[in-house]
Amino acid sequence: MAYITLNKKHFFNNLNIIAQRSYGKDKIALVLKDNAYGHGLRETAIMAQEYGISKAVVRSYDEAKEIEDFFEYILILVDTPKQCSAKFRYTLNDLHAIKKFPKGTKVELKVNTGMNRNGIEMDELREAFQAIERQGLVLEAVFTHHSSADEDEAVFAEQNENFARVRAETTTLQKEYALSPLRFHSCNSAALFQTENFSEDMARVGIAAYGCLELPQSKEAQKLKPVLSLYAKRISSRRLREGACVGYGASYKAEQECRVSNYDFGYGDGFLRSCSHQYITPESKELLGRISMDNSSFLADDEELLIFNDARVVAKSAGTISYEVLTALKERLPRKLV
Repeated sequence: MAYITLNKKHFFNNLNIIAQRSYGKDKIALVLKDNAYGHGLRETAIMAQEYGISKAVVRSYDEAKEIEDFFEYILILVDTPKQCSAKFRYTLNDLHAIKKFPKGTKVELKVNTGMNRNGIEMDELREAFQAIERQGLVLEAVFTHHSSADEDEAVFAEQNENFARVRAETTTLQKEYALSPLRFHSCNSAALFQTENFSEDMARVGIAAYGCLELPQSKEAQKLKPVLSLYAKRISSRRLREGACVGYGASYKAEQECRVSNYDFGYGDGFLRSCSHQYITPESKELLGRISMDNSSFLADDEELLIFNDARVVAKSAGTISYEVLTALKERLPRKLV
């Protein structure tokens, strides 16, 4: 069966770089949503705990529950409470959703500063504070999310200015409502590496921790190392004569006699079909024809084949981004720490 290895040395290298940018590992909130970007939720949590990370960010309550024992603080981005936990904080993504949260729930208010996806509007802050008080929720933090920190400096600057205004108004409201001082955070991976003199309460770091941040202008980002490698095992081999075809649609035709092997990794396991006809492994093994559901053919004869060790390379072949390559990997694939 195909399997994944996770390089702990690379992971710790990345966290060291991130800790330098954020001025301490205690400022790192590791994003573990969607099976830790395909790396394995529990496996990554184990490495993070060993390194000394105490904060995590997940998508759902179920993800949070699975890693509850590994962290002191877990921010849940999109869900409502199913049972109490002193460690869990829930995101308020919409003004009208506040009434769905039980009294006493620890919450963090997300504000839309320009991405126009989730979060209350900037002019709804007072109304949100009123609703939170009526509902009896415990507001601990206010945050936002950047849309273009790695693509558009003007948009990034505008969102930073908007969040500065949000912080100022929120601080006034916090005092008016006699709340404890609130925490603030906005930086994702790209924003952290684009920000000088980081001063927020934490940074929500995902793709940088996994070593696949694409930010050519940052020398520090270039030192990040991919954590995940994927290997497949040979199912069968055969000798092809010149002119013989391989796979569905007979879309690959051998230009000369060659040795071809089939490996147990296909689009049913997360190998994006758009890589068909054009992908070459890190060891220069050519993918032949179309990727099948459960297997793929390569111009190779190895018993075990390294399919990829950098999701960014696969993403270029597939015409997509490393996030999609990584999160497409099925949970059933074994993951090993190395």
